[in-house]
Amino acid sequence: MVSRYGVKVRKKVQAVAAQKKTKYECPNCGKKSLKRSGNSLWICSSCKFTLAGGAYTPTTVPGISAMKNIQSRK
Repeated sequence: MVSRYGVKVRKKVQAVAAQKKTKYECPNCGKKSLKRSGNSLWICSSCKFTLAGGAYTPTTVPGISAMKNIQSRK
């Protein structure tokens, strides 16, 4: 089998796939059971809490900064 594309691209794809497959902490119940259900859709297998987040992680850098701006204006 011949490897295609470059090493950098394959490492980036591997890192994204690892982020996508890991379980994250649920913001509702606190258990590490939040899994990706679809594109930007995250569901907790413990409490069935559903949230919309990033495509590969539940939180994104722009989302975190937006929440900080919202909290600072209160």
